Amino acid sequence: MKKVILSAILMLALSISFVSCRETKDKAKDAMEETNEALKEVGEDMKKVGEEAKDAAKEMGDEMKEAGNKAMDKAGEAAKITKEAAKEVGQDVKDAATKAAEKAKATAKDVKEKVEE
Repeated sequence: MKKVILSAILMLALSISFVSCRETKDKAKDAMEETNEALKEVGEDMKKVGEEAKDAAKEMGDEMKEAGNKAMDKAGEAAKITKEAAKEVGQDVKDAATKAAEKAKATAKDVKEKVEE
């Protein structure tokens, strides 16, 4: 009878052990599936972030290009204004030099006339 009771206890212990291992295996399998799903979601999120970063970089590049074009336009306008101002100053200097030469010529003529007197 002792053997029967011990055999029954041993069979009960083995059956509980198998059931426990099967449950642990199922839980591990479920955990792996959840981990895989989470990794897929992270991958998709990273892909979206990469695309958004790419779009933002492209937009920034377009804005920088536009700013560069505006700067070039403003530089061209400034060069044109500077050229016109230099031309006006050059004309003013030429006019002043002509007037100075005429006055010098007139003064020289006056001096010559006074010397001849």
